[in-house]
Amino acid sequence: MQAVRQCSACARRAAGGLQHNQTDASALRGRVAACIRYLSSERLRPGVQKSGDQTNPAHTSLASLSLGHGLWQQVEDLSHNSLIRRAASALTDSSSTFLSQATLALTDALTDYSKAVHSRIAFQRKYLSSLGKMSPAEEESLQQAVRDWRAEAAERLNECKRFESTWINAVNLSKMAAEAAYASGAHQASILVRTNIQVAQSQVEEAQKLSAEADKKLAETKVDEIQRMAEYTAFLEGSDEHEVQEAYLRED
Repeated sequence: MQAVRQCSACARRAAGGLQHNQTDASALRGRVAACIRYLSSERLRPGVQKSGDQTNPAHTSLASLSLGHGLWQQVEDLSHNSLIRRAASALTDSSSTFLSQATLALTDALTDYSKAVHSRIAFQRKYLSSLGKMSPAEEESLQQAVRDWRAEAAERLNECKRFESTWINAVNLSKMAAEAAYASGAHQASILVRTNIQVAQSQVEEAQKLSAEADKKLAETKVDEIQRMAEYTAFLEGSDEHEVQEAYLRED
């Protein structure tokens, strides 16, 4: 029993040391190891159980050994390698959250830009196809719609550029976090964040394709606009010349 009390006191002192100074892991590891060795030697020595004591010394020694093992496990959890792995895993979690939010912002901005460009194209084509067939009020209304959607597309494009810069930073940060996690031994966390990077890149590439298609159609529409306006101007000039000739002939 004296051995058990001595070991229990040692364990309590070790636990108190752990609570007050977790950084002194090496000293605590030494205490626990000494306690375990002491218990092991005591179990081999013959002893006489006191009358009325219902506690089995072997069981008590096993319980003390279990306590010592628990303290040893806590010490191992405070090792430098373990703490670095935990920090690296936390870093990958944070970088993945940052990447997810940046990806969502960029893809939404690219989608809104594509919608604005397509809306501008629709009104612009309607205006070109209706030249000479609508009233001045209708013509002004369509022109105003084209101007509004042009401004909307420009605003969305600026937003895309801003979020793209943030997204690139998030990708780079996630790559560094993955490398740090792998180097520290947190391989699962490293694999997870690399998978997140691939998914984010795929989503952004898809949104970029849609915006590129919208830009291509807008360029085609601008070419059509130049040709249509040139034809309409030539038509107006030809009509004016024809009217002047008819007026001259009537005077004769």
